[in-house]
Amino acid sequence: MTEELEQILSQLTQPDNAIIQQATAQLKQAFKDPAIIPGLCAVMSGSQNPQIRQSAAVMLRLRVKKHWKKISPNDRESLKAVVLQAFMQETEHTVQHSLSQLCAVMVKHETPDRWPALLQLLNQSTKSSNPHDRQVGLLLLNKVIESNPEPFKPHYCQLLQLLRSVLEDHNNPTALYYCILTLTAITEFIGTEEMHLMRSILPNLIVALKCLIKADQNQASEAMEVFNELMESEVSVIVPHVADVVRFFLEVGSDTNLSDSLRVKALSCVTFLIKLKSKTVLKQKLLSPILQAIFPVLTAAPPPGEQDPEDEEDDSGDGTDNESPKHCAAQIIDTMALHMPPEKLFQQLMPLTQTCLASENPYQRKGGLMCLAVLAEGCADHIRTKILKSVLQTVCQSLSDSSEVVRSAGLFALGQFSEHLQPEVSTYCSELMPLLLGYLSSLNQAKVGHVTKAFYALENFMENLGADIEPYLPTLMETMLSALNNTDNLKIKELAVSAIGAIANAAKELLVPYFTPVIESLKGFLTTTTEEMRSLQTQSLDTLSVLARTIGKDVFSPLAAECVQLGLNLTNTIDDPDLRRCTYSLYSAVSIVTPDCLTPHLTAITTVMLYALKSSEGVTAHLEEDKAFVLLDDDDDENDEKDTEIFLEDDKGTDIHDVAGFSVENAYIDEKEDACEALGEIAFNAGCSILSYFSPQFPHEDVRRAAFGAMGQFCRAQHKVWKENPTEANQQALLKLLDIVVPCFLETVRREPERHVVMGVLESMNSVIKSCKEEVFKNPSRLKEISHAIRDVLKKKTPCQDSGGDEADDEDQQAEYDAMLQEFAGEGIPLVAASVPADNFFPFLNDLLPFIMNKAKSSCTVADRSFSVGTIAEILHALMSVSGGRGVAGRLSNRLLPVLVAGAKDSDPEVRNNSVFGLGCLAQAAGPIVVSDYPMMLSVFSNLLSKESDLRVIDNLCAALCRMIMSNVDAVPLEQVSLVARLPLEEDQKENHTVFSCLAVLYTHSPALVVNLMKPIVAASSHVVGNKDVDKESQNISVALMRKFAQNHSAEVQAAVTSLPAQQRDSLSAAITAS
Repeated sequence: MTEELEQILSQLTQPDNAIIQQATAQLKQAFKDPAIIPGLCAVMSGSQNPQIRQSAAVMLRLRVKKHWKKISPNDRESLKAVVLQAFMQETEHTVQHSLSQLCAVMVKHETPDRWPALLQLLNQSTKSSNPHDRQVGLLLLNKVIESNPEPFKPHYCQLLQLLRSVLEDHNNPTALYYCILTLTAITEFIGTEEMHLMRSILPNLIVALKCLIKADQNQASEAMEVFNELMESEVSVIVPHVADVVRFFLEVGSDTNLSDSLRVKALSCVTFLIKLKSKTVLKQKLLSPILQAIFPVLTAAPPPGEQDPEDEEDDSGDGTDNESPKHCAAQIIDTMALHMPPEKLFQQLMPLTQTCLASENPYQRKGGLMCLAVLAEGCADHIRTKILKSVLQTVCQSLSDSSEVVRSAGLFALGQFSEHLQPEVSTYCSELMPLLLGYLSSLNQAKVGHVTKAFYALENFMENLGADIEPYLPTLMETMLSALNNTDNLKIKELAVSAIGAIANAAKELLVPYFTPVIESLKGFLTTTTEEMRSLQTQSLDTLSVLARTIGKDVFSPLAAECVQLGLNLTNTIDDPDLRRCTYSLYSAVSIVTPDCLTPHLTAITTVMLYALKSSEGVTAHLEEDKAFVLLDDDDDENDEKDTEIFLEDDKGTDIHDVAGFSVENAYIDEKEDACEALGEIAFNAGCSILSYFSPQFPHEDVRRAAFGAMGQFCRAQHKVWKENPTEANQQALLKLLDIVVPCFLETVRREPERHVVMGVLESMNSVIKSCKEEVFKNPSRLKEISHAIRDVLKKKTPCQDSGGDEADDEDQQAEYDAMLQEFAGEGIPLVAASVPADNFFPFLNDLLPFIMNKAKSSCTVADRSFSVGTIAEILHALMSVSGGRGVAGRLSNRLLPVLVAGAKDSDPEVRNNSVFGLGCLAQAAGPIVVSDYPMMLSVFSNLLSKESDLRVIDNLCAALCRMIMSNVDAVPLEQVSLVARLPLEEDQKENHTVFSCLAVLYTHSPALVVNLMKPIVAASSHVVGNKDVDKESQNISVALMRKFAQNHSAEVQAAVTSLPAQQRDSLSAAITAS
């Protein structure tokens, strides 16, 4: 049989398809023979052709992997002996590699202790004095451990000692390579016993990698994965050596003689370390060395005659470019901004940035601008409140720079500022809009890459302008419609369509005069099916969705059904994830405007979206290299028994150890993310439940976050169904859903390592508690579980927070995004307080309040102080509406009053505003117990009112006085309180409800006092009635009071109404006389 098998395997390597098919059929037949295992062993050991020996080893591996139990015990023992014998006598590396993989598969079935000969061989070969034997032994060790690390755990200490000695073998780079790969494989599984040994190995590991870099940069790049694994699994191993590790990364990342891929790997390790251990990096004083090393990388000029990837003409213009050392350097600064306190970062960073910006070298200036751009997201509060004017001035000046690369970086920075520094950046509208429009009009349209960057900046800035866009609307729309109608370049059309979406977000109904020509253009783009139109169609769908949400129901509703059909037609005829993604967004937009239009198509729409979520399309499994030998197809032989034919097929679930790695196309990730968001929105607006098909177990964090958002929407949708149709069945459906979703949220907070996913979960959980209130807490353990999850985030005890017992200093300084995460948790406290009896929540509230109050200290940031007093105020507001709330508010009053009084005297208007609101809520929630504090509170208000210039604070002062009056009218000296002098409210229109409710109470209690103030009260009411910014309930309270006045004091009312401007007079008169 041996000769026959060798002949067959030889034929399989021939370049003739007919010969291969014939050999395949013969091989299938041979596999029915019980002697196949010994036969392949003989070929593997004795063939003179290395390719055939390798083929035999691969065939044996596949056979062993799937049919080990069917191989007779004698054949198993024989195979174990033969494979080791073959391995030791083999001289070809490729065959050794396949033999080592065969051993690895056998170890999975046998375990190391049942194969002592393997352990003996490993022990002898790895310690051999012959360098080649050591290499081969380490190759075998690597493959068997990589395939199945856990069974070797009892040998880890011995193994680590061996690997430490190998790491000192600097003249044998191949041995170093396999040694480091083996270290990588066991890192995830090491326990406390091995930790000390692992730490002691780290200095040797760095030296070994330096040697490997000199020998083989590709192998070194792969071996550096050990650091990612250490940081992911056992970062405490790195911490004692963090300075040396960072120095090594920076040395490699800065060395321009090394390959870009190796430098990228090293710099990416710096990014990951900062993300995981930013406090350690700061504590070890590594911030300055990192910045000093990466700035030359960030500002390096490309080789002569070349450009940076983002400056090439075909770049997308969104600031994302190919992985390059320069890109990684910017990413490090971006990660610092997201994970470090801004004060500490800017102190070190800004001198370097300013030097770059003042340089004669355009790439230095570009680097300075890129640095400012990537700081915008993570340090938004710091920039907005402290340096916005100066950095905006710098960026605007860059748009007139003589170098296009500098102007491009300026446009990117402006786009980032517009996205992340709202609302302050929009106050510079009168300077920036003419600058951007002028810049755009001066560009050469043929240079599409640079035009794209200009559109990016303009779009991001326009999108947040609101009604302030109106003066620029004619110029903008003339420019965009001209591009749609008069330009042949599809990319320019696409940019114009995208810009119209941004304009619509700001202008809303102001865009109605331009709606018809825009819609006609979009329809034209969406009805063609040619490939070159795809990108333009995708953007047209996006803009159509924005128009549906913004232009107004009356304008869009007549087109809704046609738009849904357009989307369905496109996805039925074109298989493209980006296109499908945009149709999901369109359907969810239509569900807000006209949900009935979706009803006939709900099954088709949700089926496509759920398929997208479950689909593995776009996921590529990269198989080990010798899978290339499995080129046989046995589908045509249906009569063969399963166990004889399956050996040549891949399992439907490919064995994970055959997979070298996975890659996922971004378009498919984006599709899943948008499908989650759309399903949630459609469920809520169209009243359908889809959760039974849904799971948030996606590997990509953006998709997970969107999935959790959708789960929250499903709960809110079911709650809405129950409220509209309050049957027992609907309530039970809601409770069942909550029992699935809420534990899933809580488990994610406890385990999820990605901060922005946890933010999304907390945001979604808050929305569920806000909508479903007490239903969330029907399960008796839920109140404790949710309270403890909030507490853990506030204590920085969750996996996504960089917490370490040795790093608890500088508690008042943290990264803005870390503070934001805690804010999401804190926002849950008043929502819980509003949903359960106060006495039930009090023990948990008592536990949570110190974490909130600590953030009110004067040493904390403005954002923290505002959050602290704002959360306290919202808790007190919530206690007003629940049973037992007055008692709990009274018990808390002595602790909370000093914090709120101090906040009312703060230098920041937002902190003052929240504190004043809180004082009013305390008076209303606690009732009589705080009456003794009224004189002090009134004194604080009086002093504040005498010098306050912020209109929102003044409005809240009025409302707080009203709350005090409504809580205890006799405790307020009404003649001395100038309540109506500050009416009408200018900014905080929500508080009209409080003010007019109070005036109604006062009218009942002291009618004469109110009648004397008739004229200003009527004037204030005229600003409320018919005002679209004031809610209907507040308007109704105001109108009811005016009608009472008119019934009892008609002459005074008539005189007051007559003195009003004509429009207000007519509106108020009509409201008073309406039936």
